Amino acid sequence: MAQNLDQIFVLLTGWMVSYLPEWLRPYGVAVLGVVGVLAVYVTLFALTTWFERKGLGRMQNRYGPNRCGPFGLFQPVADGIKALTKEDLVPRSADQVVHFLAPLVLLIVICMGLAILPVGRNMVLVDMDAGLLFFFALGASTELSVFMAGWSSRNKFSLLGAMRAIAQMISYEVPLLLSAISAVMIAGTLSLPKIVEAQAGFSGILPHWYVFTPWGFAGAVIFGIAAKAETNRCPFDLPEGESELVAGYFTEYSGFKFAIFFIAEYLGMFSISSVSVTLFFGGWGAPLSFLTFIPSWIWFFAKVLTIIFVFIWVRATLPRLRQDQLMNFAWKFLLPLSLINLGVTALWRFMGDGWQRWIVCAAIVIVSYIVLGLWGMRRQHVAPRKYSYAD
Repeated sequence: MAQNLDQIFVLLTGWMVSYLPEWLRPYGVAVLGVVGVLAVYVTLFALTTWFERKGLGRMQNRYGPNRCGPFGLFQPVADGIKALTKEDLVPRSADQVVHFLAPLVLLIVICMGLAILPVGRNMVLVDMDAGLLFFFALGASTELSVFMAGWSSRNKFSLLGAMRAIAQMISYEVPLLLSAISAVMIAGTLSLPKIVEAQAGFSGILPHWYVFTPWGFAGAVIFGIAAKAETNRCPFDLPEGESELVAGYFTEYSGFKFAIFFIAEYLGMFSISSVSVTLFFGGWGAPLSFLTFIPSWIWFFAKVLTIIFVFIWVRATLPRLRQDQLMNFAWKFLLPLSLINLGVTALWRFMGDGWQRWIVCAAIVIVSYIVLGLWGMRRQHVAPRKYSYAD
């Protein structure tokens, strides 16, 4: 039943392109696929902005949007109209061309990453053998657009915000990639659909998701933390520190250009959450064996929205880190832990089945967390050096 419902989209696409000439049908399928993926993720973006405001309001004991439509549901529409009608101001000394291209480059790169995500059974726009490598290559390109925005604004706050963002993104890309490699080592492929297929099947009623293994749980935690830093979400939102940088590299952007940055940030959050679901949480697979009758794409987006809720929850809970804490956490905690996790993954792969590998791998992961955590706490309590005028 679920597989039949998954095929509905394929059948609808075939029916819609059947009215086109034979030579136009491949292009029609491609256009419909791109429009469908963008429509789904843009709709999720609009609903998530409403849900985040309502959720933060409840968590912080205040009202969220409650004026535009029932329960404030039309607030994203009002925000879109406001962004379209606001005046677009560009500094006189800014590089006009680069200032204009920066948000467009960011949005295009992120939208290209959505094309390789397997959102359901046999539901992927572009099935690439090296899809994960392609996704991370595109992710590295976002740093270029951030630098373009900060440098072209000819504003010291924008430039400092861009430098902060680039340093942060480069630092957290390392543990992000290393944590993803653990899933690649077990699945033996860089293809995202094949990584999902490697997690198919059940042990009783429980699925074979990687997150239920010691190395998979550690990898999912590292990947999630690094993903928050990559998307500049709290507590890693230092590039937008309004107390010292006004709005970071957004400072000189207004109107629809700022809205494009805003959309790109949320779409980036969706895409990296989707990759996390694919690598560690079984992708579109059902969480229990007796729930496989539900269409696969429903499970995929339910998992993605659950991760998005965790992002919102953390934003309402944790304060912003300092810059030194941000960098120390990446290089002195996440990086060593991700390297240790690669060793644990290799042990898991070559020790064979049995309870011995569970005990050994779980013990290494737990001891690593404790040792690195205690060492980090000790470093935070070291008394700062007192400088004299002679220095």
